[in-house]
Amino acid sequence: MPAGARAGAGGPVSLSLDQPLWLLLLPLALLPWRRPGGLPVIHGALALLPPDPVGQAIALGLRVLGSVAIAALVLALAGLRQPERVVQRVGRGAEIVLLLDRSASMDQGFNSRAAGGSGGLSAEGGGRGRAKSRVAREVLSEFVAQRSGDRFGLVAFSSVPMPVLDFTGRTAAVQAAIAAGGVGRGLGETDIGQAVQAALDYFDERRFGGARIVLLVSDGGDHLEPAVRERITQRMRRNRVSLYWLYLRSTGSPGLVAEGGDAEAASNVPEVFLHRFFSTLGPQYRAYEVGDPAALQRAVADVARQADLPSSFDETLPPRRLDGLCLALALGAGLLLWGAQCLQRARWA
Repeated sequence: MPAGARAGAGGPVSLSLDQPLWLLLLPLALLPWRRPGGLPVIHGALALLPPDPVGQAIALGLRVLGSVAIAALVLALAGLRQPERVVQRVGRGAEIVLLLDRSASMDQGFNSRAAGGSGGLSAEGGGRGRAKSRVAREVLSEFVAQRSGDRFGLVAFSSVPMPVLDFTGRTAAVQAAIAAGGVGRGLGETDIGQAVQAALDYFDERRFGGARIVLLVSDGGDHLEPAVRERITQRMRRNRVSLYWLYLRSTGSPGLVAEGGDAEAASNVPEVFLHRFFSTLGPQYRAYEVGDPAALQRAVADVARQADLPSSFDETLPPRRLDGLCLALALGAGLLLWGAQCLQRARWA
């Protein structure tokens, strides 16, 4: 979401101190008020002089500057800072959880026929011998590069889901998290039901601000228990989340839609079963076979249509140190006092 569009902080600014014991010196800021604002002027007929409101205002200002300089130094020593805070921003884009399959099957070679026509995903030899996990990372990397205005989270999964990255709009962090998915080897089992629910956890108790998408990248399916299917359906509808499945079709796979043959037998194929269940979600579900040359472009276009409306989100900002600002304020006040001292006249002719 564009960084230039933002709303207010949504609350008063709070401050904190690293070493609050330095505040014991804060009463020293009263010292400028215990002495005259300047040196006494020697004159033979002071009583004849008219009132000088400008001079009195200058004297008051010098006292204030003295107090400000002392207080700013004390606050700098105390380590004044603005703690971690949440601000509300408004822009255009979607909240997308990337759900990356890291099972052992993803370390196997990708379907050469499918990979050869995937635009930027192809390689010499039509993709033969390239691991599907590598292709998946390339798909996600290209997808993130085309969606710079979105906020992404990342969950990797095999037998259990592994949350990797919370929602962020920093593309470099998302790309690094995707690249980290290539470390090590995948496990032998896959539990897509738990993985989808872990992705939906990202949206629980989160203020709704626009398009919400779970982008599943996997080469296989799963037979989900009825209770699991019911929970996924309810949570997706309650949180208004859409599910996009980028399916990496392996050699010999019937695909998501098995054509011909016994329909009941085809439903025993895990990916066919899972696709039929997801299809019951209606408009909240989209499936794309990466073997199709334009699959990635269609997915990006569909996300763009969902993210075309304004959306709002909360962003957590890191702590901000203010001791440098305090020192600058003390220096400025000190320079003004020094300038006033240089211009002061101790005697009238």
